[in-house]
Amino acid sequence: MEKMEKHEWLAQAFEVERPRLRAVAYRLLGSLSEAEDAIQEAWLHLSRSDTSSVRDMGRWLTTVVARISLNMLRARKLRREESLEDAEREPGFLEPESGVTDPERETLMADSVGLALLVVLEELSPAERLAFVLHDIFAVPYDEIAPLVERSETATRQLASRARHRVRGGAKDADADLAASREMVDAFLAASRSGNFDALLALLDPDVVYRADWASGKSQVVRGATAVVKQARAFLRLARFAQPVLVNGATGVVVAPYGRLRYVAQFTIRGGKIAQIHVMADPAVFRQVSLAILSD
Repeated sequence: MEKMEKHEWLAQAFEVERPRLRAVAYRLLGSLSEAEDAIQEAWLHLSRSDTSSVRDMGRWLTTVVARISLNMLRARKLRREESLEDAEREPGFLEPESGVTDPERETLMADSVGLALLVVLEELSPAERLAFVLHDIFAVPYDEIAPLVERSETATRQLASRARHRVRGGAKDADADLAASREMVDAFLAASRSGNFDALLALLDPDVVYRADWASGKSQVVRGATAVVKQARAFLRLARFAQPVLVNGATGVVVAPYGRLRYVAQFTIRGGKIAQIHVMADPAVFRQVSLAILSD
């Protein structure tokens, strides 16, 4: 095959696989701009490689993108994902992360994946994240994942199992009335998104306590249903970025504009009403909180 013909053939083959590669990279990296960087690097790798012995181009490229993404995750861990200086955001913060050139596209991508999943995946180590995403989401066999994480197949299974438990949470962590609590939090988010303050008021215990702990070390406490509803007005612009999760085994919410965790809120439900809302906005606290996906 002529060099030009080979290049065109490889380009066509790569474009066929691009949507899947973007999906893999985005779930591994949680950033559309970084995912595009990984895909571009994969193309450069492909264009310089001898692919005459490659039987399954899709699988081969998936492995390449996964290895590139893993290296990016490890580098990110070394330099820390976010500086503490940027940690505290006032309610209403809507700016995308630096490097995101298309916030609307980033938001659509995050919504399609699930903001809660992206947030919980951030809790995993790079190797755990790769093992879980490739096996549980993209059905890549363990024997193909093992060389990427430099572990045996058995150890790779254990990695994925540990990640699976952290992502989905254990049954023992859920309270007995989790379904009812989930309905309450869903109703709270629906009322917040629509700006229905009467509906919000109906969900709150008259003596509800709202507490917010900021990265600066300052705390804000608001008591009483009417006062808390007024406080909720500041949340309206961020409500579309919120999704229910398990927070330390109880129903809660994460707020993640463009897939980036900004707030964690834990709800206390008593007597069919929301009795307490505890908002956390400190990355140091995030690392001590256990988050898990709530099943629909």
